Formats: sequence, structure tokens, C-alpha cells
Amino acid sequence: MDLVTSWSLRPLPSPASLHVGDALLLSYVEATNEPIVETWGTTDFCCTPRQVLAGLRHQEYVRKDRILAVSTDDVVLGYADVNLPLQDNTHLAELEIAVRPAYRRQGIGSALHDAAVDLARSAGRTTVMTDTNYRAEPTGEVLAPDSGPGGVDPDDPSTRFAVARGWNLEQAYRHSRLDLPLDPDALAAHRADAEAHAGPDYRLVQWTGPCPERWVEQFAVLSTRMSTDAPMGGLDLEEDVWDADRVRAADAAHVERGWTLLVMAAEHVPTGTLAAYTFFVVPEHTDEWVSQEDTLVIKEHRGRRLGMLVKAANLQRLAAEHPTVERVSTWNAEENDFMLAINVALGFRPAGGDGTWQRRL
Repeated sequence: MDLVTSWSLRPLPSPASLHVGDALLLSYVEATNEPIVETWGTTDFCCTPRQVLAGLRHQEYVRKDRILAVSTDDVVLGYADVNLPLQDNTHLAELEIAVRPAYRRQGIGSALHDAAVDLARSAGRTTVMTDTNYRAEPTGEVLAPDSGPGGVDPDDPSTRFAVARGWNLEQAYRHSRLDLPLDPDALAAHRADAEAHAGPDYRLVQWTGPCPERWVEQFAVLSTRMSTDAPMGGLDLEEDVWDADRVRAADAAHVERGWTLLVMAAEHVPTGTLAAYTFFVVPEHTDEWVSQEDTLVIKEHRGRRLGMLVKAANLQRLAAEHPTVERVSTWNAEENDFMLAINVALGFRPAGGDGTWQRRL
């Protein structure tokens, strides 16, 4: 531990005044990445200055405040990210708080936490949410969510930090890792079986990067349904409505971050609507790893193995278009039995987890 005799809290300046090489921004990115590497033992989940700055510059639907703990020599020791939804769920603030490993146990985390909660309260928010990450599945006794299965390590420092400050664990997530390459014959068999169960009423459509104009309205519907059809445990979340403009804003942010999206969807041919989708995020900082993000089959079309269909097809596509990728990460709520079963069938293995916490203000 490095003792710091003097530090202060200050906001990160407006993104309009920052550039990728700004010293304070670079230090903030380092402070973000160090705890990630400590927790996961990999740089897969790290961010780049370009990615962070692009995210900050897109605040059309979420106000993004950043509180930094800064030493007298302008080193960022820790940070609190406060995200405030502006369209739906305006009762909510989403927090992320971390301190660089060398500067912990000096009151920095507590000060950042209190400042973040105060900011949320002053913005009129009545509920705050945050996440804690765990490199390994818990063994022995666990702290279980208020609703739903799974749990987190009660002795982990991040768990103790949250419990001591009045947070309630509302949902447990499993982090799963898939090692590539897969057996192409086994993957083809998964896809063929899913296609047989789906039948002729469904066909696959795919795109790379921004959503094609033909599908933008439908993709907005799927994105909205992600907020209502996916398991939410005991979280105080309302419908999060997307439209074409919001899809286009997200597309622009992805491009500016240096992310490439590989989207696979299933069209219900009789109605010309999208019934399911999944996508990978291919980041710019590595060609060995991708993140498996949203996968959703809307309720009206479940029971036809569309989840397996879109995931298997997108894994085939990933192997063909990005053959250097060696591993895929994804997260699922522990109560999401159907999606977890698909992942296990495809070869994903448990590799840690996440706790989602809530506190009423």
C-alpha cells in the first residue's frame, strides 16, 4: 500500500475539453483498468482512452458524471462513475466505484462512495444500483440475493464494502468463458438441430456494425424488450424504451469507441419482424477476445430454440471472420436457466461472477 497524505475529490472535466492524450484522462483510464486486471487477471475487459472519451461524449440518453480522487501530483487514485438515465428509469442512478490497489484502506473508497450517493440524491434519484465482480465462483457459504438463485462471496472486500453501506444484493450473475476454436461439426449440429425446431417460419439475418435501415425499427423493439423480457430479479427497473434515433446514437458511439458489432437475428418470416437476436462486441485493443453481449428471444417466440440458433450461427460467423479470437466472455443472471443451458451446451464454462446491488435513498 502506498500512503497518500493529501488528495482531493474533483470532477472529470467536460468531455468537450478533453482529448485522447489528456494527462488526467489517461490517469483515469489507468485507474479504471488496474482494478479490472486485479480482479480478472486479464486485460480483456480493459478500456482504452478512445473508448472512454467516446462514451463520455455520448450523453443523449444518460448523463455521465465522473468523480475522481486525485493526488497533489495529479495521479487519479480512484473514481466514482455516476450514470443518470434521462429518458426512462429517471428515478435511478447507476454507480461504479473503484480504488487502485496500491491506494486502498485510506478512506478514498468511502469518500468516493459518499460523494456519488450525494450526487445521485441531489439529482433527484431515489434508487442507486451498482455491481461487484468476482474472479471465481463462490465456494462454501454464500450471500444470496433477496430474490433469485446464486450468490456472492460474503468475505470478498467488495461484498463487505457494499453490505457495510446498506446495499442489498438483488441479483447474481454468472460469468462464462468459451475457449475457441470449437469443433465445427459439433457447432454445425447445434445449428442444424435448432433450425429443424424453428421450422420454415424463421430465417437468419445478420449485419456488421451499424444497423441496416431495414431493421432499425425492429432492432429498437428488441432493445426495448431486453428491458422487460430478461430476468431482473428484485431490481427496481422500468421499461427502457428504444427508437430508431436511439439505435443510431448507439451505433455512432460504438464506431467512435472502436467497437465492431457482429449481430445475428432471426426474422419471423410471416410477419417480417425480428423474433430473436444476439451480438458480439469486437474491441479494438485485442484480436484474441470478444464479448458476447445481449441475447434475447422475445416471449411470443420462445420454445423454438431460436436462442441456440442465433448463438450457434454467430459463433460460426465469428470463426470465419475473426479466426484469431481465442475466447469469448458472457454474463447471465443465475435464474436465466434457458440461456445458461444454451451456453453450457455450446461449451461455455463458469469463470467467476457478478453481484448487482441496490439501495434506496
